[in-house]
Amino acid sequence: MSLFLSLSLKPSTDLPLLSPRSPSSPSSYHCDLLLRITAVAVTPSDSATSSSVASCSLLRRLSLPPLSAMADLRRSSSATVDFTLKARYQIAYEVQRIKKRVINISVGHQRYHDRYGILEQGSRPTVVNNTWYDCRGDALLLEEAELVGIEKPKTQLIGWLVEGDPRLKVISVVGMGGLGKTTLVKKVYDDGTTKKHFQIRAWINVSESFKTEELLKGMIRQLFKEVKQPVPQGVETMDWNSLKGIINAFLQQKRYVLVFDDLWDIQAWQAFRYAFPECNCGSRVMLTTRNADLASFSSKEYHGYVYDLQPLSPEESWVLFCRKTFQTNYCPSHLEEILRSILKRCEGLPLAIVAITGLLSVKDKSSIAEWEKIYRSLGAELEGNNKLSSMKKILSLSYIDLPYCLKLCFLYLSVFPKDHLIDHWRLIRLWIAEGFVEVQGVQAEEVAEGYLNELINRSLIQVAKIKGGRVKLYRIHDLWREIIVFKSREHNIVTIVNDQGTTWPERVRRLSIQNNLEHLQQSKRFTRLRSLLLFSATYSPSKLSKLASLRRLKLLNVLDLSEASLDIFPNEIVKLQHLKYLSLRGTKVKIIPTSIGKLKNLETLDLRHTYVTELPGEILNLQKLRHLLVYQYEEKLNYYSFDNECGFKSPIKIGRLSSLQKLSSIEANHGSGGIVSREIGKLTQLRTLGIVKLRGEDGRVLCPSLEKLNNLYALYVTAIDEYEIIDLESLSSPPRLLQTLFLKGRLEKLPHWTSSLHSLVTVCLWWSKLRDADPLQCLQGLPNLVYLDLVQAYEGEGLCFKAGGFQRLKILLLIRLKGLKQVIVEDDAMPHLEELYIRNCKLMEELPFGVERLNNLTLLDLFDMSDVLVSKLNKDLQGGDYERIAHIPEVWIDDTKVMNKGTDT
Repeated sequence: MSLFLSLSLKPSTDLPLLSPRSPSSPSSYHCDLLLRITAVAVTPSDSATSSSVASCSLLRRLSLPPLSAMADLRRSSSATVDFTLKARYQIAYEVQRIKKRVINISVGHQRYHDRYGILEQGSRPTVVNNTWYDCRGDALLLEEAELVGIEKPKTQLIGWLVEGDPRLKVISVVGMGGLGKTTLVKKVYDDGTTKKHFQIRAWINVSESFKTEELLKGMIRQLFKEVKQPVPQGVETMDWNSLKGIINAFLQQKRYVLVFDDLWDIQAWQAFRYAFPECNCGSRVMLTTRNADLASFSSKEYHGYVYDLQPLSPEESWVLFCRKTFQTNYCPSHLEEILRSILKRCEGLPLAIVAITGLLSVKDKSSIAEWEKIYRSLGAELEGNNKLSSMKKILSLSYIDLPYCLKLCFLYLSVFPKDHLIDHWRLIRLWIAEGFVEVQGVQAEEVAEGYLNELINRSLIQVAKIKGGRVKLYRIHDLWREIIVFKSREHNIVTIVNDQGTTWPERVRRLSIQNNLEHLQQSKRFTRLRSLLLFSATYSPSKLSKLASLRRLKLLNVLDLSEASLDIFPNEIVKLQHLKYLSLRGTKVKIIPTSIGKLKNLETLDLRHTYVTELPGEILNLQKLRHLLVYQYEEKLNYYSFDNECGFKSPIKIGRLSSLQKLSSIEANHGSGGIVSREIGKLTQLRTLGIVKLRGEDGRVLCPSLEKLNNLYALYVTAIDEYEIIDLESLSSPPRLLQTLFLKGRLEKLPHWTSSLHSLVTVCLWWSKLRDADPLQCLQGLPNLVYLDLVQAYEGEGLCFKAGGFQRLKILLLIRLKGLKQVIVEDDAMPHLEELYIRNCKLMEELPFGVERLNNLTLLDLFDMSDVLVSKLNKDLQGGDYERIAHIPEVWIDDTKVMNKGTDT
């Protein structure tokens, strides 16, 4: 025991115990050092594993980031722990071994530092800035910065797409990675001219190791979704010839444009080229590729064109750099010379320029010294080198500059497969479970959102989808992914199993399986496994039987089995006592066993879209639980049907789970006297609450509970049936931070407090059936409202969007307003509206008055409207309303796209 307690790292060799947000956070040199120490600290020998797990938590805590681990080592010297003698000596041996390896790493890094120097991290002010934690800021609502040098190629490509030649043509955009091929083609694809010209559009991502059948299935799903039709039965079991036959038949006599992004070779093209019918309708296929031979071959074969995308000119590079760094076209004079030198190294590659601006934007712009350090760090060896390797050097520099906490979070993205869209909240919950989010007086979720904002601001990840004014999905550029996969493998952060082969480290810490479960047999490598994530829904029950191996993974923190073919909750899971994150989302599991109460460390339990409808009382033993997600939607029911959502019956004393941040969706009618609604008031840490089957009396009990939820950001309330009134009028002090409000059920009037919630971004009123009060009066002054969804919300005859109202509204849905006859849009109302949906409003015989004033409108969707209204939209009808919507790029009527060329409504 004395050997163990004698451990002390002297100040001269000790690593500073710093918070990632401390003003003295470690430099990039220390960050790399810490990553290497992490790999050492979390791989004690198997001999110590069983003893330490059974008798203490010390070595388990070494799996945290090394700063926390070092702190634990120090604190342990004063702790009284009941070890067996054997365990003490084993742990003492392990600590000494780790200490020796840490010192060796530190000495080696110091020699390197002394000889070559190192770029110091210059983003300390950003790390401690309060905007890191302001998840309500405008960062998530900003539009993509104006692109530079894109207009000429965009105009050329659109011209090739819509020219009069009726033959099927292939248009290839070729160039090295990082030139912006995908960005350019996406702008062309989303342009109003393209949308108007083609009946069918589809965007297909192709990876280097794609599977033909999966790609064709994905294409079929997207094509049928485009016309809002169900996918034919049996598609999932068809061979590739049958799949191509379905695609060919679907596209017959249609004018379509298909984009295949990131094709690698001619064989990939030949796998599906015969799926496209040549029906002389003016259809087009677009490819992006790095392979010039593929571009030439495919385009010549189909009478097409090749666009060879070139780097930006020096002038364009300058403009892009200044806009991203200084938000202007100009640069401070004292930085101009060094800026031109840096841009010369970027060689006109947009991705490299954006990466370097992400790095420099957080530097002190008053000092030239930090900018010169970055220039020197780029290295003279870049001159004359291959452009791709040069750009990877630049991208790596942006990675090196990250604070330690962000380095771990960024490398962790390698767990997701190529082209995988990354869910916002899933990523945050995973980061927290992995111990990457350091918290000091601030909620972990807020800190993690700050991390994401920082990665966006540094242009390291891209926003892929915004819904209701909030970012939902992210993507990562292929070249960035190559870098983080390499770095992650180098530092043993994540081990990836896919069809490209796997390099196995001595000890696997995090495992991302993207093809099959055979590798779970490699038990000797998994004794220190912390995380296991599956990314395929195609596992057969026989393969999933290998999950019996889970019982050996004693130290597992994260287990994500989303979409796996599971019917029964695997009993092995309850033996994983260190588990923090468990997802069975999308499985067919029906019952959660009472033994779930053994998972004392569980923080996230994700049972969405399973068949679970009730949780056992033992769930109350999970006192660390932060996210409890249990709900599903009835697939057989219409999306707008009242009874399409199912929640879960909770234990009566749900208020005991005082750490809960997100609870969705709990049934309020379980128990008597509104006891569930009363218990909710004890969950004062809640940020998201979903409650279903609310009775009238429950609402009156719920109001005092809601007044206690000062941290609430999102509230979803559904009545027990369509006739029950939701009574929230007695709520005197609503949660001031509320951003999302969803009310589904009868309302006598819109709650009086709604207009005071200035943070509201999304409002959904379903089945409210308001009669006397126009709901717009309370809502039009909300300064941050982006998304408004009214479904059977109003039974009056008219709605008026007043002048100056709804200044930030982007999406408006008017659904099943069966009494509605007239909609008026006054001057300067909804100036930023982009999408307008009007469905099942059959008494409307006119388009909204003032729709022609909505200059930013890109989509108008009309469904099940009156014949009178639809007939007025015939472009050949004199005096009709066609000209009033001619400025809108995309118009749908009854799920059919209205064409502005050659097609009548």
